[in-house]
Amino acid sequence: MNWTLIIVIAAIAAVLLFGVGIYNRLVALRQRFQQAFADIDVQLKQRLDLIPNLVETVKGYATHEKGTLQAVTAARAAAANAGSVEDRVAAENMLTGALRQLLAVSEAYPDLKANQNFLSLQAELSDIENRLAAARRFFNNAVSEFNAAIQQFPAVLVAGILGFKDQAFFDLGEGRAAAEVTPSVKF
Repeated sequence: MNWTLIIVIAAIAAVLLFGVGIYNRLVALRQRFQQAFADIDVQLKQRLDLIPNLVETVKGYATHEKGTLQAVTAARAAAANAGSVEDRVAAENMLTGALRQLLAVSEAYPDLKANQNFLSLQAELSDIENRLAAARRFFNNAVSEFNAAIQQFPAVLVAGILGFKDQAFFDLGEGRAAAEVTPSVKF
């Protein structure tokens, strides 16, 4: 056998194995951030399921808060119908703001604040929000890892060709400042 031929075949095999390794790593990282988004989706679904009960409870006490209740209902519908990560982020930010306004309204109604059903729903919402924040952190970490992997050499040479693209973070973005402002309630 010709040693040159053996060396060429070994080099081609090494490059192919290296390429397969890169591809498998990128697939595993993509799977990880997709699973992380599914985890966020579970928490968002639980929050969406909780909102009608919260709205109905508040509705019984705060009958003249129709605008706030409609804003929460509209934001919930938008969040339920959002598709892409970017659309979901925008819709969830709108829903979070509407929920903050709803909870701020409750401060003006002592009977509502003392209602056991409302307190239970509020505690459940708080628990979901905490789990959602943890799921978002995990998702953003997975996306960061994936984005870094497809931008690093040598994966950057094949990632685009194989269909791997940067993914968006689940972040408040420009709405962060608005979301962190405590809503004011005026009558």
